[in-house]
Amino acid sequence: MQQLSKANHYVPKLYLKQWAHEGRISTYRLLVPDERVPLWVPQSLKGIAFHQHLYTYVEGQEETDAFERWLDSEFENPAEEAIRRVVQEERMAPEHWRSLVRFAAALDVRTPARLRAFIRQQNAGLLELMNSTMQRSVQTLEDLVRCNKPLPSSPEDSDAKSIFKISIEPQPDGSGRVRAEAVIGRRLWIWQMTHLLTKTLGFLPAQRWTVLHAPAGMSWPTSDNPLIRLNFQDSKNYDFAGGWGVHKGEILLPLSPKHLLHTCIGGKQWLRGTTPDVRTAQLIRKLIIEHADRYVFATEPADDIHLIRPRHVCSATYKSELLAWQRWHQEQSQAEREFQR
Repeated sequence: MQQLSKANHYVPKLYLKQWAHEGRISTYRLLVPDERVPLWVPQSLKGIAFHQHLYTYVEGQEETDAFERWLDSEFENPAEEAIRRVVQEERMAPEHWRSLVRFAAALDVRTPARLRAFIRQQNAGLLELMNSTMQRSVQTLEDLVRCNKPLPSSPEDSDAKSIFKISIEPQPDGSGRVRAEAVIGRRLWIWQMTHLLTKTLGFLPAQRWTVLHAPAGMSWPTSDNPLIRLNFQDSKNYDFAGGWGVHKGEILLPLSPKHLLHTCIGGKQWLRGTTPDVRTAQLIRKLIIEHADRYVFATEPADDIHLIRPRHVCSATYKSELLAWQRWHQEQSQAEREFQR
């Protein structure tokens, strides 16, 4: 049997190594338990930006790392050559650009920051969505039966069947009550990521991408939440709630300390290889730092990042988050097994 992958890196090592020296990367932590923790700590690439069993899930009462392996084979490995060509400033063929864009999309959805946003979103709207969907579906079926028309066949979507449980509860009057259940957690998140990276990504229109160069004397940092979906009006009015299909929305992803992937959906695009002016580059650098979740990474310690993003110093919050991740796999696996019974 293939050994289960346990340490799931949500920011791949093949990406972070562009900022590393001899296998270590300068790391600025945004959540620390004590003021005495140094601002910058060199970290091993193997020991940063991962959680145990982040993507492992239970299927048929057995644990599987199928999603982790799928990310490796379909998004990470194909992008490695493309990233190398960007860094070495070699010619890029269309397939290299496609690999970069697919890698960027996967990097966007797989981080703990996106997990937290997903759970908030589902807690706020999943119940209403399931209720309205079930009511429409029941009404459609009743209309078909009333008109003596054939019922639609059930789609063979095993993943959907594993995260949504549909049952009919007999009622005393002889009717039935349809019951739909789902668990908001890891399995639903993985299903959504798979859907986005297969179905949704395929419907996105072709878009021109470019690589921007950092000006002399500057470098792009990166973070544990590296892809930025930007709604930008001016340097005082912007947010990170943009999308892949939002008109005039910008997408940015540092690829190395000197190279940054960029596009503007439906808008004017820089020429490939453009070096922005220093003021624009400083703003981009600020955006990268502001968008970080728990870590900022750089080739070497920077003396201004703590001014842009001051650390949150709180022992209780630090310990609570650490404990939550330690419990993550056990709690999620238990919920997944119970749901499949």
